[in-house]
Amino acid sequence: MKDRYHHWSDIKYLKDIVTNPMIEVGEYSYYSGYYDQHDFEDGCVRYLWGDDRSRKLFNPIEQYGWVLDKLIIGNYVCIASGVIILMGGNHNHHPEWITVYPFVEQINNSYERKGDTIIESDAWIGMNAMIMPGVNIGEGAIVAAGSVVVKDVPAYTIVGGNPAKEIKKRFTDEEIAKLKEMRWYDWERKQIERASHLLSSSSIHQLYDYYLREIRPDRSKV
Repeated sequence: MKDRYHHWSDIKYLKDIVTNPMIEVGEYSYYSGYYDQHDFEDGCVRYLWGDDRSRKLFNPIEQYGWVLDKLIIGNYVCIASGVIILMGGNHNHHPEWITVYPFVEQINNSYERKGDTIIESDAWIGMNAMIMPGVNIGEGAIVAAGSVVVKDVPAYTIVGGNPAKEIKKRFTDEEIAKLKEMRWYDWERKQIERASHLLSSSSIHQLYDYYLREIRPDRSKV
């Protein structure tokens, strides 16, 4: 195992451990894998071609001409131990066919994309949650521990259960609109550090005042 975790407080920044070209990761997003001791690319993420081992075994892009789904993860995403991001395993199983068995002779015909799986910035994926292929998890969303996410999760929404359903919105519609406008996770790191006391509070209006004063003027110069 290449990504060894020594304690439950140990995390790995995805930028430091991801090598799979089919996985795009943002800044400061991390995986906390102590309790299951899985590699991120071949344990947390499953059935996604492109890690070192699968590249040595076969190449479905060259051999079959497949267009593969990607896993796209934004900035400041928190992924807990035991999370499974299921990227495949069902691409060649068709419930509408007589058999769901993936006959080797029909592999080329049976492959069907599910679409990219996207986990937007500042999302938190709780312990032992499972994300099904092609799902989009919105910015600031929270997926409760043990949930199975089978459809898109709106921004700043808490979901839980199997299948995962909305529990509640984290903020009002007006506050969510301000957060979407600010996109704090895209600010320069120094700007984020200066605003960390506001980000670590419930004072969206104070963060918005900071944004209007310190961030938006700089953006208007670009």
